[in-house]
Formats: sequence, structure tokens, C-alpha cells
Amino acid sequence: MSYSKIHINPISPEPTVGSVLVIYTGGTLGMVYETKGKQLVPFNFDQIIDRVPEISRLNFDITFLSLSEPIDSSNMNPEIWIELATIIEQEYAQYDSFVILHGTDTMAYTASALSFLLDNLNKPVILTGAQLPIGVARSDARENVITALELAAAKNENGQPMISEVCIYFNSMLLRGNRSKKRESSDFNAFHSENYPALANAGVRIEYNLPYIKSYEPNQQLTVHKHMDNHVAFLKMFPGISQLVVDSILNIKGLKGIVLETYGAGNANTAPWFLDAISSAIARNILIFNVSQCDGGRVAQGHYETSRFLKQAGVVSGSDITPEAAITKMMYVFGKEQDVEKCKEMLAMPLRGEMSI
Repeated sequence: MSYSKIHINPISPEPTVGSVLVIYTGGTLGMVYETKGKQLVPFNFDQIIDRVPEISRLNFDITFLSLSEPIDSSNMNPEIWIELATIIEQEYAQYDSFVILHGTDTMAYTASALSFLLDNLNKPVILTGAQLPIGVARSDARENVITALELAAAKNENGQPMISEVCIYFNSMLLRGNRSKKRESSDFNAFHSENYPALANAGVRIEYNLPYIKSYEPNQQLTVHKHMDNHVAFLKMFPGISQLVVDSILNIKGLKGIVLETYGAGNANTAPWFLDAISSAIARNILIFNVSQCDGGRVAQGHYETSRFLKQAGVVSGSDITPEAAITKMMYVFGKEQDVEKCKEMLAMPLRGEMSI
């Protein structure tokens, strides 16, 4: 893979204290208004200092890299996740940290996927974006980019990175990537993490929530996984769901796994036809991962009568995992392991801090 890079020379008189590679994938952040047509168009990152002059005042080296074909995040897919992971692998020794500029719609999916693909990660990978284009006067892009860069470059008193995991930074909050969810489309406070505390809060000062940040482990060697199997699907419960719909999904040709979005603490329909459909799918080695539709709380299979059958049938509990992390974890697990029982074990346990035991 070949990518053009733009290096920013800091004007700060202080010695540089590290290096950050910024990867632009596309999205709202990198848009400006065309002078004549007043239409939003992607801007040239050669002009990044014109748009965000504060970047040159940071006392660390910054390099911008853009995907050959930046995309709207609605078109994100596993191939691009693997491409991003491969870029990080290739540049891992050269840079101290990474910032990914990404559209907001699928940012939580990408953050979750990268957390699984980047095994033994020991450097910051921070995704950020914007609700308004950088070319708009009230845009949140500048603050999000500047603070994401500062977080990526931050080191503790021992010279070790403050962050050594995949995160999302948005509107003053640094969140664990695979615990995040986009919950707002018309508010700057777009991302939330209901089941895991924020890792940092960027107010006048950046306050780190150290007990919840993944520990830095100096002897780890990055391993990048480059296979994801997308023979998976969502099945979301709703009152009145028909047998035709359930059977159609569970009988998709080549299907390997379902993320079953249930009610409350993991409850589902107890109609005989539904229970038969679930049992039949599991008998065909289709893995079913039970995830709550609620943003907060967790699945507790067997706590109510309406979830006891799922536990008995062999449905895997997703505890407090988000749907975004659940579906990407399933793709990662199927891309790594063929044995059904081993896949079940991997789904049921936290691999990158994405769920509680």
C-alpha cells in the first residue's frame, strides 16, 4: 500500500516530545464549503494548518496520511478495518501514537473492530471526528482534533504513554473504543459509554481516570490480525416479530453467527416457534450472542423465565457488551477460529476489555 504523507513542522521553541501519525479516512470533519457552489467538498490536507493553525504550536511531530479514497463512514467495511490495522502495523515502529479521523456514524464499529485486530497494542490509537465540517464557523472539529492529538502524545512521569488502547475522543470525553456508542446525531455530545467510565475528561485540564485505563505493558509485541468473517447478522427482538422474519434470518446461507438483541436483561419471545427456531439454529452450529437493547445494564440469562430457555439452549451471554462491539467481535472470532466450541469460549470472555465478566 502506498499513501501520501504530509508532515507538520512544529513552530514551538520547545524540543519535540514524540510523534503522531494522523490517518484520515473521510467523514464530516474533513469537509469545507466550495466557494462558488456553496457545496460541501473534501478539503486538501496540504492546507490543514490554514484550517487548524493551532496544530503547528504543538510540541510533537505530526504526520497526516489520507486513505487513497476517503469514504463516508456509512460505507465502512471489514476490508478497510484491516487496511487501517495494517497501516498501524507498518508504521508502528516509526510513530509513538495514532489518531484516526473518521465519520461519526460507524466510528464505534471501527473502534471496536480495531481493538480486536490490534492484539497487544501498547500505543494510543484514538479515533475522533466532528458533527459539523471543519469549514463551518461553529464546527467542533478543531477542538476534537487538537485534544485527540494531545491525548495521543501524552506521557506519564516515566515517559510511557498515558493511553495504550483504542479509544474514541469526542466533546471533552475520552472513551474506551469498544465500550462506545453513538447516541446523538444533532448534539456535539455524540458518544456515550453507559457501562464503562470515561477514561479522561478534557476540561481546563485533562483529568485521567487511571483505574479504568488499560495498563501499559512494555514487553508486549503488537500482533495484527488480518481476517474478519462477516457471515454474521443482527436479529433484533420486537413485539410482533413474525416467524417468517426469524426463520429468514436464521436460515441465511453461510450464516455462522447472530447477535440477538433482546429486551432488558436478555429476555426474548417464549412462543414455541421462536424457541424451536433458536434450538434448530444452534443445532446447526450457528452461534447466538445475546445482547441487550438497553444502552445500560447487562444480560443476565436465566434471571427471568423469559431468558432461561436461551441459557439452556446454549445462547452465549454478551453481558454488558455493546451491539457494535458484539458484531465486530463475532467477525474477529470467526476470522481467527474455526472450532465452534472455542468460538463460544472467546465470545463469552472479555478479550480487550469490551465486556464485564
